[in-house]
Amino acid sequence: QVQLVESGGGSVQAGGSLKLSCVVSGFINETYCLGWFRQAAGNEREGFAGIYSRIRGTYYLDAVKGRFTVSQLNAENTLFLQMNSLEPEDSAMYYCAASTTLRCSSWKAEHFDSWGQGTQVTVSS
Repeated sequence: QVQLVESGGGSVQAGGSLKLSCVVSGFINETYCLGWFRQAAGNEREGFAGIYSRIRGTYYLDAVKGRFTVSQLNAENTLFLQMNSLEPEDSAMYYCAASTTLRCSSWKAEHFDSWGQGTQVTVSS
């Protein structure tokens, strides 16, 4: 099992930046994907950025390409998400997630089996 703890959310104005952190512990070597999801009120949870744990590749949803950057795990097993040029549409609860199945390449929430508690990001216009 994998445990994840996010931090770093908050409120910013449009155009601003935030950096989220996710401390990962447990059976990290069993994961295939580590990444970030977000869920706004009334919307489905969407995977928008992450890493392929075993091959050091990255994934980005088109809506965040060029604005968000996800790091590889560092020596402290922390995954970072740098978010720049934030827009009001980015407002949501943000979750860190891990998957121990190859189906994680879909970046669908149903294929991820461990979740953090979430951190709120609010972007005002």
